[in-house]
Amino acid sequence: MARDKRREELYVKVPNLFRCPISMDVMKSPVSLCTGVTYDRSSIEKWLALGHNTCPATMQTLPSTNTTPNLTLRRLIQLWLAHADGTQASPSSLVISKRQAAEIVSGELDSASLGKMIGFMTASEENLKFVALSRDAVSRFVEVFAKSGEIRIREQIVEILDLISQENGMRERLNELILNCGDERDYLSSFVMVLQKGNSESKVKSAKILELIAVNTESQRKIAEKSGLLHELYTLSTAEADTSVVEAGLSALLAISTTRPVKKELIRFGIVRTVGKILSGSDYSCPVRGVIEKALAMLETVATCTEGRSMISEDAECVVEIVKRLMKCSGVATEHGITVLWSVCCLARDRVAQEKVAKVNGLTKVLLVMQSDCSANAKQMCGELVKVLRAKNTKSNLAPYETRTTHIAPY
Repeated sequence: MARDKRREELYVKVPNLFRCPISMDVMKSPVSLCTGVTYDRSSIEKWLALGHNTCPATMQTLPSTNTTPNLTLRRLIQLWLAHADGTQASPSSLVISKRQAAEIVSGELDSASLGKMIGFMTASEENLKFVALSRDAVSRFVEVFAKSGEIRIREQIVEILDLISQENGMRERLNELILNCGDERDYLSSFVMVLQKGNSESKVKSAKILELIAVNTESQRKIAEKSGLLHELYTLSTAEADTSVVEAGLSALLAISTTRPVKKELIRFGIVRTVGKILSGSDYSCPVRGVIEKALAMLETVATCTEGRSMISEDAECVVEIVKRLMKCSGVATEHGITVLWSVCCLARDRVAQEKVAKVNGLTKVLLVMQSDCSANAKQMCGELVKVLRAKNTKSNLAPYETRTTHIAPY
């Protein structure tokens, strides 16, 4: 009874700043929209997954649904929770100084010291830049990442690298340390371990770092050819329960899938079938816009090789879902979808694919896309698709449609 009363008191005393405007619970992972309003990541992702394109608090239309981690607020919440629960020391004693941070870096790095470093970096932007600008610190973290056999330590270092990854010059710095270090240490094997055994958050951050350092053809090749790494990234795209994991996996795959051998390997894994399920939503809970865009971009990538076009054509569900998604998600997603349909129906001239598209009213959808505010290249592909699909729709009243028409009536 006393415990329930204490919980109630703590709940009442929660600062409004720490509550998510949607769930009204204390935020675990605060992220901000472009409107400046901060929400808990899980809550805002569910809101966006339902198809909303507005900020829940202000109802402003969102020009972008990208979210930015609010590191300062997250740290404040962590300190408040620690103090409120009485399980740790007071907040003031939890924040280490820059001198102490430098001493930690130069000493033996274990899970406890890395935890202090993460707390130091998330306490302020100034602290974050202090670590990012230290060449010795970044090098030390990467070195321990390769040497340590403990998954927890590797997870913590991935979090540290993710925190500093967006600082100026860090992309090139991490690329140099991880992929072009010149020594015999295998840094990529550490990422394989985290992707295999780490928690979901660490897997997402690992995928983002790998995407970040894939700065050129050589970097992309090294990542893609590392034994087990490509498959682990593919496995992320099959994580039905967590759209953030799926999106991170697809993003990383898109960054490194630049050669035919890599595309063929992904096709062998089953990427076309996986994307078909994502688009249908049959095994996924309301895929968010970013996931759909990247899923269709992945299909566009594999459709650049013969094997990819053949596999897409053979997957009835995949072709049908592409047509259904046209003009239902975003302009970017629609143009990816049109490119894929053009690849299998016009470039490959696959009759089976043409018939599948025609049966689900694909001609009408393509005509609507052509009349929308799409790119000139997309309009040209739409025109070629209309010619092909019109032949498959001889019974349709759109059969005599002239592709140069500038307007069609909606119906």
